[in-house]
Amino acid sequence: MAGGCHYLGFIQNFGSNAIDLTTTEIYLNGLWYSLPILAILGAHEMGHYLTCRYYNVDTSLPYFLPAPIPLTGTLGAFIRIRQPIPTKQQLFDIGIAGPIAGFVIAIPVLLLGIGMSRATEIPIGAENLIELGEPLLFQFVIWLEWGALPPGYTINMHPMAFAAWFGLLATALNLFPIGQLDGGHISYTVLGRRSSALTLLMVFCLIGLSFVSSSWAIWTFITIGMLLAFGLHHPRTTDEDVPLDRNRIYLAIFALVMFILCFTPSPIQSM
Repeated sequence: MAGGCHYLGFIQNFGSNAIDLTTTEIYLNGLWYSLPILAILGAHEMGHYLTCRYYNVDTSLPYFLPAPIPLTGTLGAFIRIRQPIPTKQQLFDIGIAGPIAGFVIAIPVLLLGIGMSRATEIPIGAENLIELGEPLLFQFVIWLEWGALPPGYTINMHPMAFAAWFGLLATALNLFPIGQLDGGHISYTVLGRRSSALTLLMVFCLIGLSFVSSSWAIWTFITIGMLLAFGLHHPRTTDEDVPLDRNRIYLAIFALVMFILCFTPSPIQSM
């Protein structure tokens, strides 16, 4: 259903085109969104799952969370890890495997989606249009495939392009160095107990972002709720004081680069 809505918006082209589609055609073309986003979310969680299996950590298969909410149609996906992760090496590998796997799938989806999108002149007097904040990687691919857009023009996103946008945003959200998010696992393995201070700093940053764009308010509320439920400090590993090896430090830097490429300070706003 969410994909069908995106397809309708795409072919309407900001209201300049009439619609002559059956319900079946709308739903079938909605797969342009739903299949890529399931692939990105599924790859992310399978990255966690397969790494858990490699280390013999008891875990569930991925759970997907469909939801009748605007734009996304989903609350994402997750796995349930049923036992403590004993070492920093294992925690780091499990934590970073998901974002990398999802990111690898999101890149070709982004390239294809932007290629199928349209550079369109914004209609005069257009109202109630939603503008999506574009992460750096998203902006680069638009420039790569469309060049510099003339004034008054924007990209009418194909449903696959929106799947890529949401996949990048989900990657950035998971890489926030907070609590038991993927980024929280990574920051704990790099910084140890000092990661608690970084978690607190990031919570204040999220509160500040909520004043920049109200679209951050829900994620800020969820994050604070998670910290109230599970605590500010990350659960300890048996080798907390043992530093990570050099290769994993490089991967942690790569995770920071992924976060910067996927982040946008204002995900959703009105034009």
